[in-house]
Amino acid sequence: MARTARDLLDDARRVIPEVTPQQVHGTHGRRLIDVRERSEFDEGHVPGAVHLSKGFIESRIEDAVPDRDAPLTLYCSGGVRSLLAARTLHELGYTDVQSMSGGFGAWKQAGLDFVVPRALTTEQKQRYSRHLLVPEVGEEGQRKLLDAKVLIIGAGGLGSPAALYLAAAGVGTIGFVDFDVVDVSNLQRQILHTEDRIGMRKTESARIALQALNHDVRVVEHNEMLNSENARDIFEQYDVIVNGCDNFPARYLANDVAIFAKKPLVDGGVFRFEGQVTTVVPFQSPCYRCRYPAPPPPEEAPSCAEAGVLGVVPGIVGVLQATEVIKLIVGVGEPLTGRLLHIDALAMRFREYRVPRDPECPVCGESPTITEPIDYAGFCAAPVGVATEAVAAGR
Repeated sequence: MARTARDLLDDARRVIPEVTPQQVHGTHGRRLIDVRERSEFDEGHVPGAVHLSKGFIESRIEDAVPDRDAPLTLYCSGGVRSLLAARTLHELGYTDVQSMSGGFGAWKQAGLDFVVPRALTTEQKQRYSRHLLVPEVGEEGQRKLLDAKVLIIGAGGLGSPAALYLAAAGVGTIGFVDFDVVDVSNLQRQILHTEDRIGMRKTESARIALQALNHDVRVVEHNEMLNSENARDIFEQYDVIVNGCDNFPARYLANDVAIFAKKPLVDGGVFRFEGQVTTVVPFQSPCYRCRYPAPPPPEEAPSCAEAGVLGVVPGIVGVLQATEVIKLIVGVGEPLTGRLLHIDALAMRFREYRVPRDPECPVCGESPTITEPIDYAGFCAAPVGVATEAVAAGR
């Protein structure tokens, strides 16, 4: 005898638990998957849900959720597609799968909050098409990028590649803090700038370059010295901070203010053939002062102008910084928190060092002794606030 649709649903209910929208709303720690079509998802969905349409769930679930023991809750518009999709996942070996009865319709009828995402334009779908094909990014991740605000300290050797790739990725707002002007000696590595913009303010040159690359991007110029008086007000306007500064005073200031403002900080440094990158999530991972509690004496800080750097090394570090920023915004992968990545370009060797958080850190420790921004002066040849690239963090 031919089986009916009711038979299939009855079979699914024997192995798949059904939960109400109210039960889903009060549950934490479960991944929520919307199995409707993309057009339905874009019209509104449950906050935090990941889109994975029923028609592709068998082929894409392993990329989206590799752990077969992960607790999953599926929903659709009325509860039928999600029940059948959950049965499919059960047959694929997923051990903790449930379906939300009544689907998204019941969720809305219960008066629970839902999200109506900004729809990508046709042009944006074409521009970011390669992102949309990546399950970890997709349209949801691209929308996060378009809504994100990233501050780059220094439109120089590190800031240039980081900014170009962030703009290309579609980060909606990129701010620069830098009061320097373009010099011919910058062009060996600071790829935002060109010969015809020598003498122009770096923030203006950066704006011209990024808007020529992607008109989706809004560029904000903070053409001023970063100091203890303005740093917090500037940082508060952004979601993530990229530290590409070239001197110890600005590096310590950026670290401290990012901690105070609770903003993630992606820190980079270069020195000749070497570079390093780490990511600081305030009060969750070690900060710069956990490694180096205080700046070195002036006589031990190398001159930024004299140290020198191979032009491509800031490019490597800046691209890694951009990668960290994108991961933080989209919410995927494992950031470089608690880890310091060191690059030796001469040997072409990457080394990773574990960095513990210091409970006695003067800024992020249990009993902090530094609670306000500090202006350090007299370190390195450049004045506080000039932010280009040429001294390795911690050297």
